[in-house]
Amino acid sequence: MPKNTQEFPETMDKELSPLPASTEQFQLEETEDPEPHKSDRQLFYELHFSELDRDLTPEERQEWNSIYASYRGRSSLRGTIIGVDQHSVKRWDRQTGESLTETMYCAIVIPYRIRVVIPESELWVEGAERPQYVLQNMVGATVDFIIIKVEREAGFAIGSRRLASLAKRRFLSRRPVLHQKDARITCHVLAVGPRRCLVDCYGYDLDLRQRDMRYTPTPDLRAQYHPGTDLDCIVKEFDADQQHLIISVKEATVNPFDGAMERHPEGSRRMATISGKYGGGVFCNLPDETVCLCNYSYQHEDSEFQIGDTVILIIQRHDLEKKLIFGKILTLWRTER
Repeated sequence: MPKNTQEFPETMDKELSPLPASTEQFQLEETEDPEPHKSDRQLFYELHFSELDRDLTPEERQEWNSIYASYRGRSSLRGTIIGVDQHSVKRWDRQTGESLTETMYCAIVIPYRIRVVIPESELWVEGAERPQYVLQNMVGATVDFIIIKVEREAGFAIGSRRLASLAKRRFLSRRPVLHQKDARITCHVLAVGPRRCLVDCYGYDLDLRQRDMRYTPTPDLRAQYHPGTDLDCIVKEFDADQQHLIISVKEATVNPFDGAMERHPEGSRRMATISGKYGGGVFCNLPDETVCLCNYSYQHEDSEFQIGDTVILIIQRHDLEKKLIFGKILTLWRTER
């Protein structure tokens, strides 16, 4: 089985309208503040929470308490990306000790009423960064994050998905029952392209191809999967030292070929949908998601049939080793009018 690559496909739509720049500036917290004044954490502990939270509703107070707890103890929160904004982000360069201001895209999460901003630099684990257009396709995805700065008086917070991903990776490495071969776990869809899905599985961002997702060929995965969807998957390989994880969503489901010889015996005629063409062959999906690889009957040409067309085919033989059915397309299926 091919490895899950760390590069998201170029087929994902890049033509997105530009987002307006914001005049707000967010300063990312550093462990060591090069300036002699008080650190962000010291300023946080000096806040008068009783006064600031006095007029909050119970729901708002609970939301702020969750944010405070995440900032204090580095616990993870979970929320849905509802938009992507462009902001000016001020951060300290660890190498030069200088303050830098960068304009970058930021994911916006609002668990209830409080805006949590996740800068693009805090989205990805180092070495697994993704192109900018991937973030713009992640609206609707559910992500984990850790609060790294609280702007209580301004009414927002800054989060880091990167830190939450590292924490989830450590959790997975310490639970053999989760990472052993054929263990059944869950992954979360972050973004979907025509032929690949980007999923998060315990802090690992993995590109899954069609053959990792479904037994049945699909012209466009975006018709089946969306950001925010949770999927069962099977662990195929895991190496904590090499930060390496391979999963399969397809193998967590039953292969539709099982029992197909009884459902679709040789010589039977069936209705099916054309899902793809390759090398002169035609992939057809039967209603039970069984795949039938077909040729055309002598009176038809390939140009007469398009992906998505419904056809009538005849079952010719079964390949038990490859778990495929072979057949021949007889005609287009047409309803009477």
